[in-house]
Amino acid sequence: MKHEDNPKSIKYYVKRFFHREKNRFNGKTIVDFPAGNGITSNIIRDIGAIPLPFDLFPEYFNQKDLTCKRANINEGIPLDDEKVDAVISQEGIEHFENQLSALHEFNRILKKGGSLIITTPNNSNMVGRLSYFLQENELFNKTMPQNELDDIWMSNQKISKEIYYGHIFLMGINKLRLLAKLSGFKIKSLEKSKPKTTAIILLILFYPFILLSNFRSYRRNLKRNDKYTMETKKRVYGEVFKLAINPRLLINSHIFVEFEKEFNINEVKESLSSQHQSFGDT
Repeated sequence: MKHEDNPKSIKYYVKRFFHREKNRFNGKTIVDFPAGNGITSNIIRDIGAIPLPFDLFPEYFNQKDLTCKRANINEGIPLDDEKVDAVISQEGIEHFENQLSALHEFNRILKKGGSLIITTPNNSNMVGRLSYFLQENELFNKTMPQNELDDIWMSNQKISKEIYYGHIFLMGINKLRLLAKLSGFKIKSLEKSKPKTTAIILLILFYPFILLSNFRSYRRNLKRNDKYTMETKKRVYGEVFKLAINPRLLINSHIFVEFEKEFNINEVKESLSSQHQSFGDT
């Protein structure tokens, strides 16, 4: 069975998403980075959109009549500013050592109002939380904590001077949300991925405690930071709270989120609040 037709694979859910949204994306230009073997680029083409595949190792791209160009996210994607309608970064951001810079680059090439679609292993689900508690790793009893033997996935100096890292830079939904916010994006939708059976069992056992703990933190923070209006605090803390207790995020194997570009990078600072005080203040 092909990966894109296998419900155990994230590609299955990506394919479902694009086919569901094909009218919206028809005729649009979509960057696929990292493109890997090109399955997603082919899905994008099948719905009538125009794929632009890029990868650090384009040698592994094998889709007929499509060409993948080499790109290093640290050096930038070779496209003009505000050039494309959408970007999909599937199973990529957990490998990027400078995730904020990568999100800034996606912002640069996207038109305002464009979509940034990200999938990444879900470090926010119940299994991820328990794994970190027990062993500080991604999957308890299966993997060791991140280390230089298991998490350098490719270092072929003949092909590239860069190192392709493993899941060293895994993150949860609220860190991803914050980095995206600092890069001019807002969450548009949270999409489904494969539920994990163990996560469902853990959710049944621990959800009341998760709900109570996060609600107490939410209420406590509403009473702090008097320099912000209650409306602002409810908007920001409320979004963070809802993500922290979202049952889908607590059981799904992957974070699958579509962001919308709200601001260009040079506009982001004006949209942010700050608690800064000078170092001399007491």
